[in-house]
Amino acid sequence: MLPTRPRAVPATRLSRLAGFGRLAGGIAGSVIGGGAGQVLKGRKPDLPSLLLTPANAKRLADELARLRGAAMKMGQLISMDGGDVLPPELADIMGRLRAEADPMPPAQLEQALVAGWGPDWRAQFQRFDERPIAAASIGQVHRAVALDGRDLAIKVQYPGVAASIDADVDNVATLVKLSGLLPASFALEPLLDEAKRQLKEEADYAREGGMLARFGALAADWPEVVVPALAADLSRPTILAMGHVSGVAIDKASALPQAERDRLMTLMLRILMAELFEWGVMQTLSL
Repeated sequence: MLPTRPRAVPATRLSRLAGFGRLAGGIAGSVIGGGAGQVLKGRKPDLPSLLLTPANAKRLADELARLRGAAMKMGQLISMDGGDVLPPELADIMGRLRAEADPMPPAQLEQALVAGWGPDWRAQFQRFDERPIAAASIGQVHRAVALDGRDLAIKVQYPGVAASIDADVDNVATLVKLSGLLPASFALEPLLDEAKRQLKEEADYAREGGMLARFGALAADWPEVVVPALAADLSRPTILAMGHVSGVAIDKASALPQAERDRLMTLMLRILMAELFEWGVMQTLSL
């Protein structure tokens, strides 16, 4: 499903902290209101049941989706790793964070492109589609055609997300602990340092561009494998430009003939084995 609701990404530390504050206030208000209702019914308030509600899970998911960046990514990780311990209704609510994110509004997109390419950035393109073809937690992707005719996919990083990774991860961890969304037995701490490390790598577009070029070279002798070509002349620290390659999502493969499904799985396993035992670098299982 393509993104359809442009929403500005909070780009400053203060605006992102305010988002967490609103979220904490909403959860607290829900607990107070629910507790008062239990008292009026003559029951002793049950704090875990007041915290662990679909309404609070929705509050958490909605705010993390609005913040995007590391905050949304942490919610995605929790929704995957917590699927076996969360009640199904809450797991479904949190699982929505793994769907398409909302894109930046046009004005914020323009600011991000000017910051990366300068005010005359349009002069580099025959066409640049302002409506993204995809939007995720760290950035969004646009189709473009360069002056020399290259068909490109341009990944634009959301403003402020790289600088807010450590604070976002710590704030999400605090909120999750306070909200009771995960049971006490869920080991959240081991995820935090690894999440920060991976998120910083994901926000490092120079590193990603280098890895893209490296995989292209490693797979050069594999005619069945297509790796988008890095457009280094148009890439910047917060903008990653590469060739656009049309394709079909792997989850659509179930509708293909058995022989084609077998071919695809064999190829995926061959690539995995090459990554592990020949290339010494891995992309197949990256999140």
